[in-house]
Amino acid sequence: MNARRIAGHFARADRRRGEQGFTLLELTIALVLLALMASVLVGSVRLAARSWDGGEAKAEQVSEMRQTGEFLREQLSAEFPLRIRKAVGLPLMFGGERNEMRYAAALPTRVAEGGVYYFRLAVTREGDKSLLVLERVIPDPDVVAEPSFSDAERSVLAAGIRDVTIGYFGRSPGAVVDETPTWRDRWEDPDRLPTLLRVDVTPEKGPAWPSIVVEPRRAPEAGCRAWDANRSRCMGAG
Repeated sequence: MNARRIAGHFARADRRRGEQGFTLLELTIALVLLALMASVLVGSVRLAARSWDGGEAKAEQVSEMRQTGEFLREQLSAEFPLRIRKAVGLPLMFGGERNEMRYAAALPTRVAEGGVYYFRLAVTREGDKSLLVLERVIPDPDVVAEPSFSDAERSVLAAGIRDVTIGYFGRSPGAVVDETPTWRDRWEDPDRLPTLLRVDVTPEKGPAWPSIVVEPRRAPEAGCRAWDANRSRCMGAG
């Protein structure tokens, strides 16, 4: 009899506890678990957003690299052997240094009015921005020296560019035909264009662009009415 009373007592106590709900400890544990789950969910969303933004930025960078590379290949391969007609020796309008190149070429009509322009390819800084730019001026046929770019129009080819390095493949000024051409970081021959050009672009972030190697279509002696093959000099502009 006593045993049945005791059992009934515990059964009624269990029912009362069930009716009373969760204890404070159980509620605290549940809230902690819920906070942990929310934290994990927020972190996953942020990671997904960063991955998405990074993917878009990478795609934009690759697209910019391809468009710039295609443009430079097209234009540099069609360099124009424009000469300074009133200067001694009829030198070409071409200047080549390690981090800058100046050359004459036609600008596509979809960009601006047609005709031959004088261009300057280099990296410049604007505040905290580093830009690969192409400046252009209309060459004056009456000049006696290389044109200035002080009032040039400018197009930004790519942003976030740390450096551009340009290589020139060809022979030394006045060299004989059997001299072996070599790569050099400066072009000093006023009578010939380089046989090949190599442009290497290094962005501020990410890997370097693939090298842009171009062969100008024009022969070195193009633009001359009389070319002295023995002296490798232009004797009269065409």
